[in-house]
Amino acid sequence: MSDARIDPMANAFGSAAADYERARPSYPPESIEILRRELGVGQNARVCDLAAGTGKLTRLLVATGADVVAVEPVEGMRHQLAEVLPEIEVLDGTAEAIPFGDDSFDVVTVAQAFHWFKFDEALLEIRRVLRPGGGLAILFNQRDERHEWVKTWNEAIEWHSRRISFYQSTDWTGLLQGGGFANVGHAEVEWTQPLTRDLLASRVRSVSYIADEPADVQQEYVDRVLALVDDFDDTFLLPYVTHVWFGTTT
Repeated sequence: MSDARIDPMANAFGSAAADYERARPSYPPESIEILRRELGVGQNARVCDLAAGTGKLTRLLVATGADVVAVEPVEGMRHQLAEVLPEIEVLDGTAEAIPFGDDSFDVVTVAQAFHWFKFDEALLEIRRVLRPGGGLAILFNQRDERHEWVKTWNEAIEWHSRRISFYQSTDWTGLLQGGGFANVGHAEVEWTQPLTRDLLASRVRSVSYIADEPADVQQEYVDRVLALVDDFDDTFLLPYVTHVWFGTTT
């Protein structure tokens, strides 16, 4: 059943949660160090991982020793997250209605999800649940199109014509500053994710607008991308750039 609170396309993640967990990338250690250094993520920090998905970032936050809770509106994603991290609190909620009181957190993180939010409402709500001086971090993994096969992959799945990719042209620094955050900064980390053809197929199916298609249409997208790696080794590397934007409340 779809959830009326959520963008209809994001509801597709429910059926794609297993593919998402299998094949979506994690985040490089350097990005976690940025959160430690800039926002104090670690021991004695209470952190809300907002729109946590299957917990790709959540599990890394837990490993820092922080007190972490996860908020995720899609039921299928919450189930996957709870299986991976049964020890943490996982709540149903959206960025525009975070299920916690005022001044509840030292840090809010949003990984691979802010583009689904209603920006102004979400920023107000995030500031509400942050303690004075608390921090917000927005993380995005971006496939590195400086590699020709990756650029062709994005063309094959119509990536740049879809709403999902508009974050690449958004002024996230200006967005945070306009939303009342200070000490705003940005960092990039280049890294690679090992893939097999089977994982690559899952990765393609995990894209929201592809997951929303019938199985035969999904397979057409998969076949287009698999054709690009015909000559690759059984295991190959997918290059990424991870972007981290951060700021603190005033």
